[in-house]
Amino acid sequence: MNINQEFDTIAAISTPIGTGGIGVIRISGEDSFNIIRKICPQKTFFPGHIIHGWIEDNGIKIDEVIILPFFKPHSFTGEDVIEIQCHGGIKVVQNILDLVLKKGARLAERGEFTKRAFLNRRIDLSKAEAIADLINAKTQNFAIQSAKNLSGALMKKINDIRLLVFVTVSKIIAAIDFPDEVSELDYNDLISDIENTLNEIDKILSSAKASNILRQGFKVAIVGKPNVGKSSLFNKLLNMERAIVTDIAGTTRDILTETLDMDVAVTLIDTAGIRTTENIDKVEKIGIEYSKQSADEADLVLFLYDAQTGFDEEDKIIFDLIKDKEHIILANKCDLVKEYKDDSLYISTLTEQGLDELRNKIKNIVSSFSNEDTEYITNKRQQDCLLKCKNNLLNALNGAKANEPQDLISIDVKAALGNLHEITGEVVTDEILNSIFDNFCIGK
Repeated sequence: MNINQEFDTIAAISTPIGTGGIGVIRISGEDSFNIIRKICPQKTFFPGHIIHGWIEDNGIKIDEVIILPFFKPHSFTGEDVIEIQCHGGIKVVQNILDLVLKKGARLAERGEFTKRAFLNRRIDLSKAEAIADLINAKTQNFAIQSAKNLSGALMKKINDIRLLVFVTVSKIIAAIDFPDEVSELDYNDLISDIENTLNEIDKILSSAKASNILRQGFKVAIVGKPNVGKSSLFNKLLNMERAIVTDIAGTTRDILTETLDMDVAVTLIDTAGIRTTENIDKVEKIGIEYSKQSADEADLVLFLYDAQTGFDEEDKIIFDLIKDKEHIILANKCDLVKEYKDDSLYISTLTEQGLDELRNKIKNIVSSFSNEDTEYITNKRQQDCLLKCKNNLLNALNGAKANEPQDLISIDVKAALGNLHEITGEVVTDEILNSIFDNFCIGK
């Protein structure tokens, strides 16, 4: 939807499609109350009054419902809004939506309700993005962190930084515009102001990696030769029989993934055994290439070898592929050996020896990458804006240290201020809005 498109009345189902106790249809726009009066003619609607009644189509009762009326501007979108709570059957919800559309609404686009809330200044862009994060959160920790942004934690910090930048550029401009009344800002003071602002930006950016892991998850790939117990370990860590386990080499041909909640969404990846022999078919070759790619993209690699046969030359070839990545070396089938020959973590997927220690190691590594006390959660777009802001301020700082004319320095400081406006949405394009709201579901 173009920013300047007229705000017609929209409607959509706001609850997941399927059978449930309750389904919700949301209507927003100038005709919301005209539409609800057509399909619930026996009722009168007042601000703050919840209505119990029947939805009707030409006198035919469709469903008994609860209706929540919100009069503008006191609604999520800032417009007149009607929310219809009906029984959660697929056909019931769809019938009511079809009736609403027939009476004058159009089907909402993805994220259009939230987009209208932003365009009507009910929320800023960082809060809109927090809503998407909260809806899509896969772990309790990320849901809590997303709720912080929804409550305005990130917006408050960005506004504090914007104030610092605004005060700096105001001092410079005042001296340029009114040289007889306002003295030029002392360069040492200017340098100090810019450095203080840069420190505040760095406080947010220091959490960028943790933010990305909380949002995207942490990938853990299990890698090794065929028949060393990768699929068995995959099943044990999941506490379920997810992968097929046999004593035949090359059983796993494709990549298997499952998610564990370790405060971060940990994606556990079972890969095909890597071997260099020529006596393998085309399908297994493809699986091996996928295994190498998964190992390359993983945040942590569990490298597995057979404790009974020992770490051989083929193991070394595989290990050389992942040695520069974060990894844990595991010697499986330790129940079949009498002594441990190296510093590997000896485990047995049969007796489960060493698995608790392995789980703790994984948790500790995940925690080291993603601090649970991360103060500010940011996404890639916000991080890019902050980095551009930082670079502009660094240019201004270098100019101040070189005693360049302050009207030139102000250009970079103004650009930094614009970068901060992009985060909250005060400076925004259709392209940016569409890229954000297209990731929402219809009905939100």
